[in-house]
Amino acid sequence: MPANLDELKQRAKAIRIDILKSTTEAGSGHPSSSMSAAEVVTALYFGGFMNYDPKQPRWPDRDRFILSKGHAAPVLYAAMAEAGYFPKDQLMTLRKLGSPLEGHPNMNRLPGIEASTGSLGQGLSIGVGHALAARVDGKSYRTYVMTGDGELGQGQIWEAAASAGKYKLDNLTCIVDRNHFQQTGAAEDVLNMDPIDGKFAAFGWHTQVINGNDMGEVVTALERARGVKGQPTCIVSLTHKGQGMLKLLEKLGDPNFHGKPMKAKDLDAAIAEVEAGA
Repeated sequence: MPANLDELKQRAKAIRIDILKSTTEAGSGHPSSSMSAAEVVTALYFGGFMNYDPKQPRWPDRDRFILSKGHAAPVLYAAMAEAGYFPKDQLMTLRKLGSPLEGHPNMNRLPGIEASTGSLGQGLSIGVGHALAARVDGKSYRTYVMTGDGELGQGQIWEAAASAGKYKLDNLTCIVDRNHFQQTGAAEDVLNMDPIDGKFAAFGWHTQVINGNDMGEVVTALERARGVKGQPTCIVSLTHKGQGMLKLLEKLGDPNFHGKPMKAKDLDAAIAEVEAGA
């Protein structure tokens, strides 16, 4: 293992708590969409998979992480703060006037952001560009892109998937955060894209399907992706929206809980549930 699993699990908990605190302080945001992705983002930044230097955010040889589902910016900001890109107390400025921590990642405002995302469907195309650039420049860096499952309804995703397969971009990994919900309801009801792994495989990708809220499975999948040659890799990460506070969301009667912060009166309960989790 590249890092102690228990340490990674504790970091994921800390990141979830920062997501909750920052979005409640902002009075807006997408905590549930962010919390489903905590294990993957934690493993990438702290599991030994990504080479980066917070003091040199534009270091040419850095590995790239592109959060295509840009509305989940709080998970990225929390990981970046944990990694030392900016002071952790700055997380409480999320979505406030003048803060570089905008509602969606803005690469022109916050060093360490690789792409301005949030208009869904574009991140994988940007990732293909980075992966091709690495090949042209003779660089060994890897590019990781996280998409949402609802986002797969965007046609540009599949143009990018076809291009990555054509060029055999084995330095590119796409992680689909398959949390089964999008803004207007269950992803399967809005537009059922199953089998997701089968669709990527048809475009020439190596595919894996994992429990994306199990840190051990996440680490194993990322290790396996590094060993794939001649193909890009798609990891279909089966997760739960709002992972860490599922009992509270059930009590509140809203398993989707899309695009709204936890109310201040419920914040302590949400944090306690995260802290008590495995």
